[in-house]
Amino acid sequence: MKAEAAGEPQSGAQASKLIDERIASLGDWRGETLARVRALIHEADPDVLEEWKWRGTPVWSHGGIVCTGETYKAYVKLTFAKGAALPDPAGLFNSSLEGNTRRAIDIHEGATIDGAALKALFQAAVALNLSKKKGRKTPLS
Repeated sequence: MKAEAAGEPQSGAQASKLIDERIASLGDWRGETLARVRALIHEADPDVLEEWKWRGTPVWSHGGIVCTGETYKAYVKLTFAKGAALPDPAGLFNSSLEGNTRRAIDIHEGATIDGAALKALFQAAVALNLSKKKGRKTPLS
């Protein structure tokens, strides 16, 4: 994983390979959880772009960063870049609630993931990214 060691951002197939390697290297519930979340993300948005940034953080993007998937000793954290602007009727956000922009979901060992709610949240984040892109003015407009 030379790219990870060098800290170079990766996207597409190379990033997907690095995420595969991260999941395999964890070898416990965190890897299983990250794999499950990743599968739900791809179900929610088949056009999502996988990226590898910041010296080893899986990132999912579509029209901009949607969320990151970080693994810690006690939990897997999904941080939504614009989470504060998203509706969360299922109450998935349980971390980083004090900020004005981001929101996160900490998933602890044994926790049940509400797949339908997570997919809806991801789709809402993509829609927000795409709506903001459409609203941007180009320098010539």
